[in-house]
Amino acid sequence: MIKCVILDDELLAISYLKLLCEQIDNVEVVKAFNDPKIFLNEIDSLDCNLCILDIEMPGMTGLQVAEIISGSKKIIFTTAYKEYAAEAFDLNVVDYVRKPIKKERLMQAFEKAKELVEDSPKKAFIEWNTNIGKTVIFTEQISYIKTSEIDSRDKDIILSDGTTIVLKNLNFKNLLEMLPAKDFAQVNKKEIIALSSIKVFSTNEIITTIATEDHTFLKLQIGDAYKNSLMELFGK
Repeated sequence: MIKCVILDDELLAISYLKLLCEQIDNVEVVKAFNDPKIFLNEIDSLDCNLCILDIEMPGMTGLQVAEIISGSKKIIFTTAYKEYAAEAFDLNVVDYVRKPIKKERLMQAFEKAKELVEDSPKKAFIEWNTNIGKTVIFTEQISYIKTSEIDSRDKDIILSDGTTIVLKNLNFKNLLEMLPAKDFAQVNKKEIIALSSIKVFSTNEIITTIATEDHTFLKLQIGDAYKNSLMELFGK
């Protein structure tokens, strides 16, 4: 599934592009913006893997926006001006689509994007606002994640050395998008476990390698909605 965000300063162009995207299978428009600054403020918190950027915009061009986000998102440029093509491809973007945009041409761009998104490995770290400020956390150090008991919008991450870090205002859906799928699994509505922290599991319970205060090992109850996906993960 391609989950895209649109940035174009013209509202009519946004409406037309959204209409085209809705006609293409496995493409979802998560959100659309007509202001680059608002786009940049929100993009890190959105569940998307592709950005469609207009190049010619007042205040900040799509090329400038791409330089900021190109490390984390795939990019398709749209523009009515052919003179930007060389600069666009210097940024290693997925495609460069000339306006007026035709559905067939946009579909070609999405096909290219799909291959790149599927082949793209997840980062070895996540970066988010925490109780100690904006923090980079290496995923190999994460043992266990649970919903905070103080504020359900927050998530407690327990690291392999026992340290707890609180991720502020982040839901499990977006968090799982950041984590390598092969290394983590959600076991119920409130808990995610690193597969490396699992000692024993059954159809109803996981015994982890994480020590508790009473010198036993943390046990997690597997929610009914998560049993099948966990069994598939372990090839059962």
